[in-house]
Amino acid sequence: MCKHVLVVASTMTYAKRMREISPLLRGDLRVQVSFTVPPHPFGEGTKRYLRHLGLPLLPWREAVRAPFDLAVAAGTRGTEHIEAPLLRLAHGAGHSKPLRAGVESPGAEVPGRRPPGMLSRSRLMRGDRLLPASVALSHQRDLEELRQNCPEAVPVAEVVGDPSIDRLMAHASGRRRFRRALGVSDDESLLLFSSTWGRTSFFGGLHAFLPQLLKQLTAEGHRVAILLHPNVWAAHGSWHIRSWLEECVRHGVALLPPETDWEALLLASDLLVGDHGSLTAYAASADVPVLLTHVPNREVVGGSPAALLASGAPSLTPLRPLREQVRYTVENFRPGQYRAVAEALTSVPGRFHQRMRALIYRMLGLGEPACPPPVPPLPDPPALQSVAWQGGWS
Repeated sequence: MCKHVLVVASTMTYAKRMREISPLLRGDLRVQVSFTVPPHPFGEGTKRYLRHLGLPLLPWREAVRAPFDLAVAAGTRGTEHIEAPLLRLAHGAGHSKPLRAGVESPGAEVPGRRPPGMLSRSRLMRGDRLLPASVALSHQRDLEELRQNCPEAVPVAEVVGDPSIDRLMAHASGRRRFRRALGVSDDESLLLFSSTWGRTSFFGGLHAFLPQLLKQLTAEGHRVAILLHPNVWAAHGSWHIRSWLEECVRHGVALLPPETDWEALLLASDLLVGDHGSLTAYAASADVPVLLTHVPNREVVGGSPAALLASGAPSLTPLRPLREQVRYTVENFRPGQYRAVAEALTSVPGRFHQRMRALIYRMLGLGEPACPPPVPPLPDPPALQSVAWQGGWS
């Protein structure tokens, strides 16, 4: 009898992480996989993204009426309505962002601290009921967070690792290929500006740096690309984003669309200017020099990858020329400088696909295929020139 797995992807960010699941089950005639998108304020473009990938999409209204053998999700929205054992996993770099202030929580959190949002009682419990049947963690450290915040989840928690770290490791040798695809020559430097979402994000204060970016960096022959969190596009709409950054595009800056596969872009970059979002931590783990924007303390969990990076990376200031800060950061970077950040992202590097597949098949009550699980390849990124000319959309 065929087992039916439902993959729940509320936003494009979650959908990108959920793509890791389907290759682990590919080619197994005993398993059928469907994706679904529950209603979400930042869900704009998620269905289109999944359809573009050719993934089987089930309408949400049908997903909540049908039974499944397993549901897999990176978030919590709508999962209490799914009739299936739930497997929860992280959607970003570690658990760096704390529970938002003012979020109601069933049961008391630890007094005096804001736990990581996805490891809090409010994200794991509904009343006295534990929502997930299994919680997949990226690091052994996360088990201690669960013991403090939601001890009921500890017996069903398992450390599986981080898929993005494993892909970056597996494809690190592809840097030259990725730069060729982007159209970046050997004598050019590629600067990537990255922003998470929210009021304290780099994008929230980007206007302060735009004049320097346009007059200093593009004029000096740097290739510049901007990659915004998909939630920024969903919150403001593509028309606004393109219109706000139109002058950047006119000067040759590539405004990358939200569906961009960012791993290859990171490996091709010479510097990342970013905030407390996941891409900044992943860049540091991949030995890319990082120039950090302001990171508000209340926006990161102490001891998390983002907090470790904030304590050691050079910090951007509007009081000095941007080109001077870029040059300083690159010239003073040392390979292995952010080893502590990489070690905080996963305690089992290179093991995600093996461990996650074993967990999924155990929950399905099936034996694993007698072959190693695949590490998904990294597609070539789009040519920067074509993206810049078209305002970020291909």
